[in-house]
Amino acid sequence: MTLAIFFGCTFIAFGPVFSLFLFTIARYPLRIIILIAGAFFWLVSLLLSSLIWFITVKASNPQDELLQKGLLIFGVMFSVLLQEAFRFLYYKLLRKAIEGLVALSEDGCSPISIQQMAYDALGPGTTGIHGDSQLYFLTSAFMTMVLIFLHTFWGILFFHGCEHRCWWEITAVVIMHLAVSGSTFCNPLCMGSLVPSYLLMATAATWAYLLSGGSAQNLRCFLLCLRSGASPQLES
Repeated sequence: MTLAIFFGCTFIAFGPVFSLFLFTIARYPLRIIILIAGAFFWLVSLLLSSLIWFITVKASNPQDELLQKGLLIFGVMFSVLLQEAFRFLYYKLLRKAIEGLVALSEDGCSPISIQQMAYDALGPGTTGIHGDSQLYFLTSAFMTMVLIFLHTFWGILFFHGCEHRCWWEITAVVIMHLAVSGSTFCNPLCMGSLVPSYLLMATAATWAYLLSGGSAQNLRCFLLCLRSGASPQLES
C-alpha cells in the first residue's frame, strides 16, 4: 500500500510539471541553464531561512508551545520574504547577463525538502494508523504541484513588474505567496489550504497568460485547432 501511495503521490506532484519541462525546456540548453540558476537562488534562500529559524528555535524555550508556534509562523513568513528578495536578485542577475544570453540564444531572443517525506511514504506502514490524517501524503502531493506552478506564474508576474516598474504587481506576488504559505497552517484541514491555493493558481495563471500576450481569441483558436487536428499558426 505504501509503495502505491509513494508512486501515486510522486506522479501527482511532479507529473504535470515534468511534462511541462519536457515540452518547453528540455530541448533548449540555455533554458536549462536559466532553470538551474533559478533553482540555485531558491535553494540558497531556503537554506538561509531554515538556518535562521533553526537558530531562533534552539535559542528559545522548547517547552513554551505558544512561543514555538509563533516562531514557526515567523519562520514561514520570513522564508517567503527572503525567497521574493532572492527572486529580485535573480532578475537583476539576468538583466546583467541579458546580452550574453542573447548571444548564446539560437533564435537571438532573450530567453521544502520532500526527500525525507518520500522515504516515509515508501513504508513499511499504513497512513493514518495512529489517528493522523490518511490524506497527508495526498494533500502534500497536490500542494507540491500547485506550489511549483504558482512559482512559475509568480516568476512571470514578478519579472514583468520589475521590467515595467509596476511595483503593485510585485506586491501582489508577495501577498499571494504569503497567503498560500499562511493557508498551510490550516492543515490538517486539507480544504483550508488546497482550495485557496488552487484558486490563487487559476488567478495567477490567467494573469500571467494575459501579460505574456495571450488573449481569449488566441486560446479559442488553439482549442479549435486541437479539435480539428490542425497545427496552430501564429498570427502576424
